[in-house]
This record gives sequence, C-alpha cells and structure tokens, in this order.
Amino acid sequence: MLMDVGGEVDAEADSLPPSSLKLYEAQFFGFTPQTCMLRVYGAFQDCLCDILPVVEKVCVRQLSKGGSDAAEELLRTRARECSRKLQQFLEDRFKQLSERMEALLVNRCLSVPPNVLLPEDQSHNNFPQDLQEVLRLESSLTDLQRAYEAEVCARQALLAELEEQKEVQKQLDGILTWVRELQAAWVKEGNGNFSESFRLVDSQGELSSIDMDSKLAQFTVGLTDMRHIVEFDMTSTKAWNCRVVTVTTWRFLS
Repeated sequence: MLMDVGGEVDAEADSLPPSSLKLYEAQFFGFTPQTCMLRVYGAFQDCLCDILPVVEKVCVRQLSKGGSDAAEELLRTRARECSRKLQQFLEDRFKQLSERMEALLVNRCLSVPPNVLLPEDQSHNNFPQDLQEVLRLESSLTDLQRAYEAEVCARQALLAELEEQKEVQKQLDGILTWVRELQAAWVKEGNGNFSESFRLVDSQGELSSIDMDSKLAQFTVGLTDMRHIVEFDMTSTKAWNCRVVTVTTWRFLS
C-alpha cells in the first residue's frame, strides 16, 4: 500500500504542467509547494493504513469477548468492511481539505514575493544585462575554458619533457662521476694528468703512423730496385736472387 501511494504521488507530481510548478519557489525552498502537499497527502494515507488495522483488531477483540468462533469471524468481517468504508471516507475528506490547504500554502505561505531574490540573483538585479551581452559573456567563457584546457595540456606536455630531461641529466651526472673517478684512479697510480696522458697517447699514435708510412715507402723502393737487379742479369739467377733478398731485407729493416 505504501508503494502504491508513493507511486500515485510521483505520478501526480509529474503530471503537473511546468507553468504551475513555481520553479523559483522550488529553487528558493528546495521543493515545490505542490510536491510538499502531495507528500503530506501521501503521509496521511500511510498513517491511515497503519492505524485502521490496529483499531479493527482492538474493536474485534473487545466485542467478541465470551462469544463463539463463528460470531468472532462474522464480527471480524463486518469490522473489515467498516474500516474500509471509514478509510475511503477519510481519504475523500482529507483530499478535499488538502486542496484547500494547498491553495492557502501555495498562495500565502510557500510563495516568494517579487521583492525577494536568491543570493545568486542579487547580482543580476544590481547589474541588469540584455540578452546579447549575456550571450557574448557565455561565448567568452567558452573560449576561456578551451584556452584553459589547452594550457593544461601544454603544461602536462612540458612536465613530461621535464621528467625526460631529468632522466638524461641523471645519466650525464653518472658519466661525469665515472670520469672523475677514472681521473682520480689515474692520478693515484702515478700516471700524471689524465688529459695530458691522452694527448701523449695521441702524439705517439701520430709518430707511429709516420714511421709506418716511411717503412712502407722504403719497402716500395726496395721492390723497385729488386726489379731492376733481376732485369740486369738473368744468367746467374741463383746468385742474383740471393742478392735481391739481401738488398730487400736490408732496405726494409733499415
């Protein structure tokens, strides 16, 4: 029964036209006057449905003392019929009273006078604006919201790039630490300055390169002389071959 009453109240509230709901009053009080009266009517019906069965049981128990079971059952049936009629009468009567109460409450108690404004509406009353100005402000607000979202996205991208730079900086610091430790170990072993040692190694490499170039040039000259010697005398092949080997070896090792 309770669910049926609540459903009927919600259906009646939904069936009311928007013009009669008094939306400003609903914004001011937090509820519409019509909804308030419907809830009161629903609460009265719930109380009536809870009280009448109790009254019916008490009446049957008091009137059936000393009687037979058949008489008690007949009395219980008649009491149920009377309680239903009483419930219907009280609901109709209260519905008529609620309509009068609703008219009084809606027009006298739960109505907001024209000179009363909500706190959020005071600025509109103090600084009235036309429709075009309101639309322009709304458009500007939308643009600012989009710009703010773009700034937030850019900030997130910059923060991500900053995190990557921090990781790279950590790696570079690790490399610098490793170089300093290597320099300290180099000096500790008595090898002198680390940078000067590398320059010395580079200079030795250049000298070695020059020495190898000179030896290759000498070897090429030796091969040329050997070719001339072989062409000079082909009769004594064995002796001249030994001379060629000796001359070539001497030029290469010198």
